[in-house]
Amino acid sequence: MATFIPSKKTYAFNFKFLFLFFLLAACSCKLLAQAQLPDSAINQAKITAQTGVKPSYPKVVGYLSFIFPLVTVSTSTTHNFNGTTSVGFPVGINVLYSDKFGFSYEITPTIKAGGGTSKTSNILFDPGTMFRFQHGFTIITRLAFETQGRYGFTPVFNQVYLRSKDVNYFVALSTPVRFGNSLAASVGLNLQIGFIFN
Repeated sequence: MATFIPSKKTYAFNFKFLFLFFLLAACSCKLLAQAQLPDSAINQAKITAQTGVKPSYPKVVGYLSFIFPLVTVSTSTTHNFNGTTSVGFPVGINVLYSDKFGFSYEITPTIKAGGGTSKTSNILFDPGTMFRFQHGFTIITRLAFETQGRYGFTPVFNQVYLRSKDVNYFVALSTPVRFGNSLAASVGLNLQIGFIFN
Protein backbone atom coordinates (compact mmCIF):
# COMPACT_ATOMS: atom_id res chain seq x y z
CA MET A 1 0.00 0.00 0.00
CA ALA A 2 1.46 3.33 -1.04
CA THR A 3 1.56 6.15 1.50
CA PHE A 4 1.10 9.77 0.63
CA ILE A 5 3.95 12.01 1.79
CA PRO A 6 3.09 15.70 1.35
CA SER A 7 5.68 17.86 -0.34
CA LYS A 8 7.09 21.14 1.00
CA LYS A 9 4.90 22.97 -1.50
CA THR A 10 1.81 21.20 -0.14
CA TYR A 11 2.58 22.35 3.44
CA ALA A 12 3.29 25.91 2.26
CA PHE A 13 0.04 25.93 0.30
CA ASN A 14 -1.93 24.54 3.27
CA PHE A 15 -0.66 27.21 5.67
CA LYS A 16 -1.20 30.02 3.18
CA PHE A 17 -4.73 28.70 2.66
CA LEU A 18 -5.20 28.49 6.45
CA PHE A 19 -3.97 32.07 6.89
CA LEU A 20 -6.35 33.35 4.19
CA PHE A 21 -9.22 31.34 5.68
CA PHE A 22 -8.73 32.91 9.14
CA LEU A 23 -8.36 36.38 7.64
CA LEU A 24 -11.60 35.99 5.66
CA ALA A 25 -13.34 34.49 8.70
CA ALA A 26 -12.36 37.50 10.83
CA CYS A 27 -13.67 39.90 8.18
CA SER A 28 -16.92 37.99 7.71
CA CYS A 29 -17.50 37.84 11.48
CA LYS A 30 -17.68 41.62 11.45
CA LEU A 31 -20.36 41.56 8.72
CA LEU A 32 -22.35 38.80 10.43
CA ALA A 33 -22.25 40.56 13.78
CA GLN A 34 -23.45 43.79 12.19
CA ALA A 35 -26.31 41.94 10.51
CA GLN A 36 -27.32 40.24 13.79
CA LEU A 37 -26.93 43.17 16.15
CA PRO A 38 -26.70 46.76 14.92
CA ASP A 39 -25.84 48.01 18.40
CA SER A 40 -22.53 49.89 18.55
CA ALA A 41 -20.26 51.06 21.34
CA ILE A 42 -21.70 54.56 20.92
CA ASN A 43 -25.24 53.22 21.40
CA GLN A 44 -24.06 51.23 24.43
CA ALA A 45 -22.65 54.44 25.94
CA LYS A 46 -25.97 56.23 25.29
CA ILE A 47 -27.92 53.39 26.92
CA THR A 48 -25.59 53.47 29.93
CA ALA A 49 -25.98 57.25 30.21
CA GLN A 50 -29.79 57.00 29.99
CA THR A 51 -30.24 54.13 32.45
CA GLY A 52 -27.39 55.04 34.78
CA VAL A 53 -26.28 51.37 34.84
CA LYS A 54 -22.51 50.99 34.75
CA PRO A 55 -20.57 47.74 34.38
CA SER A 56 -19.62 46.16 37.71
CA TYR A 57 -15.95 45.46 38.44
CA PRO A 58 -13.98 43.31 38.76
CA LYS A 59 -15.12 41.51 35.62
CA VAL A 60 -13.51 38.39 34.11
CA VAL A 61 -13.65 37.79 30.33
CA GLY A 62 -12.01 35.14 28.16
CA TYR A 63 -10.71 35.37 24.62
CA LEU A 64 -9.44 33.31 21.68
CA SER A 65 -7.24 34.53 18.85
CA PHE A 66 -4.71 33.78 16.12
CA ILE A 67 -1.29 35.41 15.96
CA PHE A 68 0.96 35.64 12.94
CA PRO A 69 4.63 36.57 13.48
CA LEU A 70 5.37 38.85 10.51
CA VAL A 71 9.07 39.56 10.96
CA THR A 72 11.81 38.90 13.56
CA VAL A 73 15.08 40.86 13.63
CA SER A 74 18.14 39.52 15.44
CA THR A 75 21.58 38.81 13.94
CA SER A 76 19.54 38.21 10.76
CA THR A 77 16.00 39.04 9.64
CA THR A 78 13.39 36.27 9.43
CA HIS A 79 10.04 36.64 7.64
CA ASN A 80 7.06 34.38 8.26
CA PHE A 81 5.54 32.59 5.23
CA ASN A 82 8.99 32.45 3.60
CA GLY A 83 10.13 28.82 3.70
CA THR A 84 8.58 28.21 7.13
CA THR A 85 5.26 29.30 8.57
CA SER A 86 4.40 29.93 12.23
CA VAL A 87 0.91 30.46 13.61
CA GLY A 88 0.13 30.98 17.30
CA PHE A 89 -3.18 30.37 19.05
CA PRO A 90 -3.36 32.72 22.08
CA VAL A 91 -6.06 31.97 24.64
CA GLY A 92 -6.45 33.99 27.76
CA ILE A 93 -8.40 35.56 30.57
CA ASN A 94 -8.64 39.30 31.24
CA VAL A 95 -9.49 40.46 34.75
CA LEU A 96 -10.89 43.98 34.37
CA TYR A 97 -10.66 46.08 37.52
CA SER A 98 -12.12 49.27 35.99
CA ASP A 99 -12.80 50.81 32.60
CA LYS A 100 -9.17 52.03 32.71
CA PHE A 101 -7.16 49.08 34.09
CA GLY A 102 -7.00 45.29 34.02
CA PHE A 103 -4.68 42.28 34.10
CA SER A 104 -4.34 39.66 31.37
CA TYR A 105 -3.18 36.03 31.55
CA GLU A 106 -2.34 34.49 28.17
CA ILE A 107 -0.98 31.14 26.96
CA THR A 108 0.08 30.77 23.31
CA PRO A 109 0.96 27.44 21.70
CA THR A 110 2.70 27.96 18.33
CA ILE A 111 2.68 25.58 15.37
CA LYS A 112 5.58 25.80 12.93
CA ALA A 113 5.53 24.21 9.48
CA GLY A 114 8.37 23.93 7.01
CA GLY A 115 10.61 21.43 5.30
CA GLY A 116 7.71 19.03 4.76
CA THR A 117 6.81 18.74 8.46
CA SER A 118 4.87 20.60 11.16
CA LYS A 119 5.07 20.60 14.95
CA THR A 120 4.24 22.53 18.08
CA SER A 121 7.40 24.58 18.37
CA ASN A 122 6.82 26.67 21.47
CA ILE A 123 4.42 27.50 24.29
CA LEU A 124 4.45 31.06 25.62
CA PHE A 125 3.08 32.28 28.96
CA ASP A 126 2.79 36.06 28.93
CA PRO A 127 0.86 37.83 31.70
CA GLY A 128 0.54 41.58 31.62
CA THR A 129 -1.15 44.77 32.72
CA MET A 130 -3.86 46.36 30.58
CA PHE A 131 -4.21 50.12 30.22
CA ARG A 132 -7.65 50.71 28.70
CA PHE A 133 -8.58 53.86 26.79
CA GLN A 134 -11.65 55.20 25.02
CA HIS A 135 -12.99 53.75 21.77
CA GLY A 136 -11.78 50.20 22.53
CA PHE A 137 -8.04 50.94 22.43
CA THR A 138 -5.83 49.09 24.95
CA ILE A 139 -2.10 48.98 25.58
CA ILE A 140 -0.94 45.74 27.23
CA THR A 141 2.55 45.42 28.72
CA ARG A 142 3.33 41.70 28.86
CA LEU A 143 6.18 39.69 30.37
CA ALA A 144 7.14 36.66 28.27
CA PHE A 145 8.32 33.19 29.30
CA GLU A 146 8.80 30.60 26.53
CA THR A 147 9.34 26.84 26.72
CA GLN A 148 12.20 27.34 24.24
CA GLY A 149 14.13 28.97 27.10
CA ARG A 150 13.64 32.55 25.89
CA TYR A 151 12.19 35.36 28.01
CA GLY A 152 11.48 39.04 27.62
CA PHE A 153 8.59 41.45 27.24
CA THR A 154 5.94 42.28 24.65
CA PRO A 155 4.16 45.63 24.23
CA VAL A 156 0.75 45.05 22.62
CA PHE A 157 -1.42 47.68 20.91
CA ASN A 158 -4.97 46.34 20.80
CA GLN A 159 -8.06 47.79 19.12
CA VAL A 160 -11.63 46.49 19.39
CA TYR A 161 -13.12 47.11 15.95
CA LEU A 162 -16.60 45.63 16.47
CA ARG A 163 -18.79 45.11 19.52
CA SER A 164 -21.81 42.86 19.81
CA LYS A 165 -23.90 41.59 22.71
CA ASP A 166 -21.83 38.45 23.28
CA VAL A 167 -18.48 39.03 21.55
CA ASN A 168 -16.03 41.88 20.86
CA TYR A 169 -13.74 41.48 17.84
CA PHE A 170 -10.21 42.87 18.04
CA VAL A 171 -6.99 43.27 16.09
CA ALA A 172 -3.60 43.86 17.70
CA LEU A 173 0.00 44.59 16.79
CA SER A 174 2.72 43.43 19.17
CA THR A 175 6.50 43.83 19.28
CA PRO A 176 8.01 40.87 21.15
CA VAL A 177 11.50 41.46 22.57
CA ARG A 178 13.33 38.27 23.58
CA PHE A 179 16.58 37.32 25.34
CA GLY A 180 18.22 34.19 26.70
CA ASN A 181 18.97 30.57 25.83
CA SER A 182 22.45 31.51 24.53
CA LEU A 183 20.92 33.35 21.56
CA ALA A 184 21.20 36.97 20.46
CA ALA A 185 18.45 39.38 21.52
CA SER A 186 15.59 39.71 19.04
CA VAL A 187 12.65 41.99 18.32
CA GLY A 188 9.67 41.17 16.14
CA LEU A 189 6.35 42.36 14.81
CA ASN A 190 3.19 40.22 15.17
CA LEU A 191 -0.40 40.55 13.93
CA GLN A 192 -3.13 39.17 16.19
CA ILE A 193 -6.83 38.74 15.32
CA GLY A 194 -9.39 37.45 17.78
CA PHE A 195 -12.54 37.82 19.80
CA ILE A 196 -13.38 38.46 23.47
CA PHE A 197 -16.40 36.83 25.13
CA ASN A 198 -18.43 39.44 27.01
